[in-house]
Amino acid sequence: MTDEKPITIRDLTARKRGEKIVMVTAYDALFARIVDEAGVDAILVGDSLGNVVAGLDSTLGVTLDQMIYHATAARRGCRRALLVVDLPFMTYQVSAEDAMRSAGRVMQETGAQAVKLEGGAPSRAESVRRVVEMGVPVMGHLGFTPQSVHALGGARVQGRDDAGERRLLEEAKRLEDAGAFAIVLELMPAAVARRVTEAVTVPTIGIGAGAGCDGQVLVLHDMLGLNSGFAPKFLKRYAELGDAAREAIRTFAAETREGRYPDDAHSF
Repeated sequence: MTDEKPITIRDLTARKRGEKIVMVTAYDALFARIVDEAGVDAILVGDSLGNVVAGLDSTLGVTLDQMIYHATAARRGCRRALLVVDLPFMTYQVSAEDAMRSAGRVMQETGAQAVKLEGGAPSRAESVRRVVEMGVPVMGHLGFTPQSVHALGGARVQGRDDAGERRLLEEAKRLEDAGAFAIVLELMPAAVARRVTEAVTVPTIGIGAGAGCDGQVLVLHDMLGLNSGFAPKFLKRYAELGDAAREAIRTFAAETREGRYPDDAHSF
């Protein structure tokens, strides 16, 4: 039984170098409720829904309306965990004003507690600062940033050389100074992620970034074995629900064809 008191931004920031933060994605009410009841600290309604729900090759085709739809559904299943929503591609990159409008819509229409956006360039940090100033908590995201997949040449580990490490450290400090309450670190050497984590006072949440971060996040469909074609090095599957689902459906199909379902116990 988990504590029913809702998790707040202050709760997460207090975890810096303390108890590890646990974040998992969810995109609908059913899975959000399951994840929430399992006791995670934060639920991310990620634009990864483009990959695992919509079947897209990247997150670039996800729209703000789609994010709001899925976040609103997830909110209905989430009672305790902090709900964070990704701002999708082209909803914040052009200007700080765009970022403010997009973040405002997410907060007003979904009931989420925070938004997440990618990158740490000066212009991006200015957008974070402006969104934070309007009262919306922002989670940053550095390393491999999926919305820049083409510019980065694919899902590649970032910060392997000295210049890359310096850039990540600079961007992390920039996001911290702009008011981000936490930063996701994706696909970077464990030693680099640890140095970034030590360089900032806000918690870091890793995915493919080693154990030195202040927490970890995984995509729900990946960790449950529902996305069987996706098997990066960092991913640990904690269940094989895809196999279980296929077997259950095969059994249903066989029983239906053989006339064994429905039987008397399942008939009125």
